[in-house]
Amino acid sequence: MVPRALEPAGVVLLDKPAGPSSFKVIAELRRRTGARTGHAGTLDPFATGLLLVLSGWATKLQPCFVGLDKRYVSDVDLSATTSTGDPEGEVVEQHDAPEPGELERQVALLRGEVELPIPAASAVKIGGERAYRLARRGVEVAMPTRRSQVHALDVVAYRESIATLDLRVSSGTYVRALATALGGHCRTLRRLEIGPYSVDDVGPERMLPPTAAFDRLPAEARARAPKDALARMGRG
Repeated sequence: MVPRALEPAGVVLLDKPAGPSSFKVIAELRRRTGARTGHAGTLDPFATGLLLVLSGWATKLQPCFVGLDKRYVSDVDLSATTSTGDPEGEVVEQHDAPEPGELERQVALLRGEVELPIPAASAVKIGGERAYRLARRGVEVAMPTRRSQVHALDVVAYRESIATLDLRVSSGTYVRALATALGGHCRTLRRLEIGPYSVDDVGPERMLPPTAAFDRLPAEARARAPKDALARMGRG
């Protein structure tokens, strides 16, 4: 196998559309550049928004970009739960949506540190196999829980059983799990921010130089940089 090129190097900000997988979007970038690529977290096919893709030797900086807090906006249908927590699953239960006051009470309980089951349609491995593959075959398993931090969770609109939520959460938080905890499922999901990077910064073919992207990170993220990557940026 021919090794992928170390150039062009940098961090590419992409606005993923609904439909294709994150890996398909990343593979298309790799095809165009011919460089090795890495990512700082993927999105489900139905979801849209910000992807951070590391190109060339900047893939060595991946530990700095994984683990950043994220911001999402999601339209949650509170009249039904689905098997996946999103529109791609089968409806499990239908019910009346809560009154606005009750919704606010439920939302308040999900702020701060929460521990919720990981969605069955996730990429977490159960017994050595991806959970979503088991779910597709109809295999029911007891999903493990994951503890995460919900820094902010606000209802910005609520009409006809659809609540629009604005969330700031720690890395690894499943918004679909939060939707399920509220008795609903995500109709839409859009990632607006990853750490200091915003989907508003996305531009055609935009690639941030490694040093410029690195310098925008918080100190605790920069501290995770490998020595060889620091040396390449003249920071060793």
